[in-house]
Amino acid sequence: MLLPIVKYGHPALRQKGTRIERITPEIETLIRDMIDTMHDAHGVGLAAQQVAQALQLTVLDVREVTDRPSTLELDGQPADVDTFMPLVLVNPEFKPVGAPVTGPEGCLSFPELYADITRPESIDVTAQNEKGQTIQFRCGGLLAKAIQHEWDHLQGILFIDRMTLETKNKLKPELDELMAETRAELQKKK
Repeated sequence: MLLPIVKYGHPALRQKGTRIERITPEIETLIRDMIDTMHDAHGVGLAAQQVAQALQLTVLDVREVTDRPSTLELDGQPADVDTFMPLVLVNPEFKPVGAPVTGPEGCLSFPELYADITRPESIDVTAQNEKGQTIQFRCGGLLAKAIQHEWDHLQGILFIDRMTLETKNKLKPELDELMAETRAELQKKK
């Protein structure tokens, strides 16, 4: 089932997600619905907050992006990124292991808005998968950037919080308009 993706200004986007203690049938359904929703929106990642669920859960799939490569290592050995997609991360944590790099980012909760964001080039990730099993890997490129972007969502942090002040000021009219539209929609639902 496709879920509505909440936009900038929705309070769920600023909520820190609670840890998922076990994979219930409801969580399994949410994971499937989030993957379907992410694919339908042509995104590379989707956090639970973006579908108004304050949980430590994100889904990712970088297979469609060919101009920004991703790397993946399991136990120190290179692995094929595509075979791990879509990737489900429950209660994820990461440690930066690469130098910071700056590159373009967008967000499904900020349609048509893009900005250069600086993040570590590669990271070590620990999380549970959709079966509740612990997974650990190192990744780089787009996958590392996407995981960091989604991890921020799980903490209630938005990519606009990572923008330079100059960039945020340039985007202010669009951000103000998006927030006003979201708040008007929320008022209608009351």
